[in-house]
Amino acid sequence: MGQAFSYFLEIVTLNEAPNLTRILHETSEGSREAADRLLPLVYDELRRLAQSRLANERAGHTLQATALVHETYLKLIDIEQVEWQSRVHFFAVAATAIRRLLVDHARSRGRDKRGGGAAKLSLDEALTIAAEGPSTDLIELHEALERFGQAEPVRARVVELRFFGGMTGEEIAEVLGVDRRTVSRYWLHGRAWLHRELKEATDD
Repeated sequence: MGQAFSYFLEIVTLNEAPNLTRILHETSEGSREAADRLLPLVYDELRRLAQSRLANERAGHTLQATALVHETYLKLIDIEQVEWQSRVHFFAVAATAIRRLLVDHARSRGRDKRGGGAAKLSLDEALTIAAEGPSTDLIELHEALERFGQAEPVRARVVELRFFGGMTGEEIAEVLGVDRRTVSRYWLHGRAWLHRELKEATDD
């Protein structure tokens, strides 16, 4: 039963892929009709990403998964001069959009509420950087990732796609045009760099 269901899902995914790619191309060309048809095809996965990223927010946070999905989607379809290549390309750009929206929201809460209110993240649970790591907030993680990106842009992109995009090593390899082994190596290096950077910031 389980194998049959998995096979069914695989067939459905394969059948939807060409349709999604075609709709993404039409959206790139400015078709509002295509944009309207696109949302139902990507909504569930965007919501899964949103819920995953919001899971570490403090209780009572004001940004809900549904709002994050819709804000992300509106940003994606309003991006000019982006030729969507595939589903993987779409969600790679979505990862960056989700990251920016979460950071903007955290900064806004920091202005409105003394003490910040930014989400506290365990490096073990959120970024899986180390088995034991310091507690940091989303803005600190974002700023560390920005610094890492200045020195190692491709490695930083691997971390972003893995953490904010929830993408597999194979999907990241497709986006970056490298092999899976390279992605694994970059991910290990990125984890180590960020763990060291954030730990030093916490110790200071």
